Formats: sequence, structure tokens, C-alpha cells
Amino acid sequence: MRIAVASDHAGYQLKEMVKKRLFEDGHEVVDYGANSEKPCDYPDHGRPAAEAVSRGNCDRAVLVCGTGIGMTIVANKVPGVYAALCTSGVQAEFSRRHNNTNVLVMGGWLTGRLQAEDILDRWLKAEFEGGRHARRVGKVEGNN
Repeated sequence: MRIAVASDHAGYQLKEMVKKRLFEDGHEVVDYGANSEKPCDYPDHGRPAAEAVSRGNCDRAVLVCGTGIGMTIVANKVPGVYAALCTSGVQAEFSRRHNNTNVLVMGGWLTGRLQAEDILDRWLKAEFEGGRHARRVGKVEGNN
């Protein structure tokens, strides 16, 4: 898969770990920054990564800021993006299986390395189940 990654300064370290893990797993990674822990604004990096998913330039994205809340908000403002802030592997898996998320968000201040690896692995491996869940996702999009 081609996966966009982005963070602000607070999520930089976790983003770098995610990026390394994605490379190791054979994914193509497009890094939208930040490129250091120098203070920056999460929309400057999160929005372009979410837009890459919306435009079809990337299959999915992983975004990280301090709590994950800001990145989730900015990503969900982009048409066609379904972003979920996940703090467990179960949440990540079911966000894909039931909600068809295409953007995973984690909090750099709140997510440890092993926890992040579990979240990432389960999110990447899970597939959308469709069926009754497709009907529900359709309702989110305004389709009855």
C-alpha cells in the first residue's frame, strides 16, 4: 500500500517509528512532516496527508499529534476521509471492519511503542466487512 504519514512536533517520534515499521512491512510511505520536534501546527501536516487519501494519491494515512484529537478533527474535514483516533488494537481493527476508516490517528503523548505497533498492525490487516456496515457508512454519507 501507499501510505501517507504526518505529525506535528508532539507526534514526531511516534510518526518516525510508524514510518520505519511501514517501510519494514513493504509499504510505500509518503511523509508529509513534521521533520523534527520543533513546534509546528498539526493542520499544516495532517491536512495534506488526508487530502492525499481523498484524492487517491495514497491508499491510507497515519497521523499523529500529542493527543490525536487535533489530527482527527482536521482529517475528518476532508471529503472522503474516515479518520479514527485509536488507543487500542481492538478499536483500530473495528474502525476498519465496521467503519471503513482510511486514516488512523494516534496520540504521541498517550501511545507507547508496543501499543502503537498493535494498533497499526491490526488496522492494516483488517478489511471492511460491508453488509450492514456498508449501509451504516452510507447513512453517514447522507444516503438512506
